[in-house]
Formats: sequence, C-alpha cells, structure tokens
Amino acid sequence: MNNKTFKLVISALLMAIGILIPMVSPIKLQFGPMSFTLGSHVAIIIAMFISPKVAIAVALGTTLGFFMAGFPLVVVLRAFSHVLFASIGAFYLVKKPNVFNKVSSTVLFSVALALIHALGEVIVVIPFYINTMSIADLFYMLFVLVGIGTILHALFDTVVSLLVWKVVIQNKKVQNLVMVKSITLRTVAE
Repeated sequence: MNNKTFKLVISALLMAIGILIPMVSPIKLQFGPMSFTLGSHVAIIIAMFISPKVAIAVALGTTLGFFMAGFPLVVVLRAFSHVLFASIGAFYLVKKPNVFNKVSSTVLFSVALALIHALGEVIVVIPFYINTMSIADLFYMLFVLVGIGTILHALFDTVVSLLVWKVVIQNKKVQNLVMVKSITLRTVAE
C-alpha cells in the first residue's frame, strides 16, 4: 500500500472513530449546552498529528457523529466549532512538529489549544441563550459550564491522545506520513 492510500485509510479510521464515539460512548453527560462525551476529541487531536487536512476532515466527521447521535443543535454546532482548534493546532504542528518533546512546550500547546477550543464553543453557545437568562446565569453557563468544562475536557482528551499516539507512532509506516513523529515518555508521564 502506498503512503497516500495508507494516509487515506488512517484518516477514514479516525473519522469513523470520531463519528462512533458520540454515538456509543457509555459516558455522556449533558447540562444544557454543556456536554461531556468521554474521548470525543481524541480522534481530532490524533488527526492533528497527521496533517491539517486530516484534522479538519476528522473534526467535520465528529460533527456528523454528534448529529447522528441525536444531540441538540447547540451541541452539534459546538462539535462543528472543533474545526477551529483542530486547524489552528494542526497548522501550528506543521511549523513545530517537535512540540511534544519537552514538558513545557507540551503543556503550553495543550493549554493554548484548550483555550481556543473553549472560546470557539462559548461563541457558538451565546446566540442560543443570550436573551433567555439573567446575566449571572448566562455568565455561569458560558464561562463555568461551557468554558471551564471545555478546557478540562480538552486537557483530559489531550493526555489520552498523547498516550494513544505514543503507541501508534511506533509503527514505521505511520512515522513516514505524519508531522508529529515522536513524543518523549517523560513528556506524557509528567
């Protein structure tokens, strides 16, 4: 199998995982626009390690998964906002593919990406609730439930993604077609 075909297969598998997770995950919590679906960002984050095109395609695929799983429109649109963090993260990794080789750069990248991720989701939620609640309730929903909730969820899924990627990247064929070729054991363990 040539590299182009192999990359297409890996991309398709990540999209399938991204579509299936919201449909079959045993852990799905939802409070209004805030939802937590265990592992829902893992396929997207791993796709960022491959290329920007793959990251965007997988983010769109996970949006389809949330739609097919019957989540409310606000949650589906929050999933669609993942295209923002996925593309920014993947384009950054094109320039800095060794970001995960030091603890400090790993943490900085992960936190920055989680903040971008949360900002995208907060912006999506605002039109749905701006005229329906008090300022205090709106602030709580946007910045605590959606904002901080998304940051924590994104950081958790980033750690899971790095652990999975550490195993996947051992395959020589995978190493030939990805941007992020190594993650130090120390980085993931700390």
